Amino acid sequence: MLPSLDGLTFAPTGRAETGEVDTATRFGYREQDGRIWASYRGGEIVHGHLVGTRVGDTLEFRYVQLNQAGETSSGRCVSELSRLADGRLRLDETWAWESREGSGTSAVEEILPARRETRTTY
Repeated sequence: MLPSLDGLTFAPTGRAETGEVDTATRFGYREQDGRIWASYRGGEIVHGHLVGTRVGDTLEFRYVQLNQAGETSSGRCVSELSRLADGRLRLDETWAWESREGSGTSAVEEILPARRETRTTY
C-alpha cells in the first residue's frame, strides 16, 4: 500500500469533457484510519468537498461543489492511487455526476511543496 494522502496537495492533469475541475483547481487531502476527505477550489470551482474511504490503494468517495456560476453539483468517484516515476503520487479517477448527466475519467497528481531558496551573503 502506498503512503497516506494526509496533508498532500493534488492538481488535475487536465479538464474532462463533462467536468468542471481544471488545472487551476487544488485539492488538499486528509486521511485517517481508512477515511479520506478533501477541500478543493480554483478555476471554475469556488468551493468543493469530498469524503469517503480508502481500502489499500483504492479510494471511493462522494463530492459536492459550487462553481463560479453559483451552481451546485454532486457525484461519486473511484480512484486508484499509484506512484509516478519521479516519486509523486497520482490518482486515476472514474467519476459520475449524481446531480446531472455525465461521467468521465480524469487524473490528479501530487504537487510538491516549493523549496525555499537560501541565499548566502559574503
